[in-house]
Amino acid sequence: MIPATFTWFILLIVAVVYFLSAAIKILKEYERGVVFRLGRIIPVKGPGLVIIWPIIDKLVKVSLRTITFDVPAQDIITRDNISVKVNAVVYFRVIDAVKAITAVEDFYYATSQISQTTLRSILGQSQLDDLLAKREDINAELQKVIDQQTEPWGIKVVTVEVKNVDLPIEMQRAIAKQAEAERERRAKIIHAEGEFQASQKLTEAAAIIATQPMAMQLRFLGTLAEIATEKNSTIIFPVPIDLIEPFMKKLKKEVE
Repeated sequence: MIPATFTWFILLIVAVVYFLSAAIKILKEYERGVVFRLGRIIPVKGPGLVIIWPIIDKLVKVSLRTITFDVPAQDIITRDNISVKVNAVVYFRVIDAVKAITAVEDFYYATSQISQTTLRSILGQSQLDDLLAKREDINAELQKVIDQQTEPWGIKVVTVEVKNVDLPIEMQRAIAKQAEAERERRAKIIHAEGEFQASQKLTEAAAIIATQPMAMQLRFLGTLAEIATEKNSTIIFPVPIDLIEPFMKKLKKEVE
């Protein structure tokens, strides 16, 4: 039969082990402990070794690392009445552990919901062209608005990035046609500028040739050198304009 003193000794050891396991907590470098003592907040504990009173104290761990979550795709109607689906990613972290626990029931879920509503609100005020071209400005506006709304919860929104913008097939075709028309417009402008520059150079060349008639004959010879390539049977004899000019004048008088 086991002596009573030995039984009490075993019970004492079990009670001490339970007390130490419940009283001693170890918090990592990125963790803080919000302690409720009889329901009231006491100064934040951690990191490192933390000792609390079992039953009297309740410890809630809070991570201070940056948290990343995807905002689900939201159906948005832009200001120019175009329906698109947009999703984003939000980076935030806890800067005040006490507010994150006491000011809101679930800071992660609350931040997620406020991010979704803000995404629909801000992008609904933007036009489709701004949504596609001014992505950085929209990201900055989203970060600013979400951060202002989560600040009372002790949450700091670091970055908000719009990831994907899904357009309807009809809108993709319309944008493709617009891009094709824009490319054609640029090609026509470049071609017109080239023609204008060429006409300027031809005018300058004609003015120079007019002062030196022999320059035209040299140009004819240069053209023959270019044509007379290998395996070319074409023969061209340049005829100076001065030789046929009298005949042209005579023909003109006869017509008059």
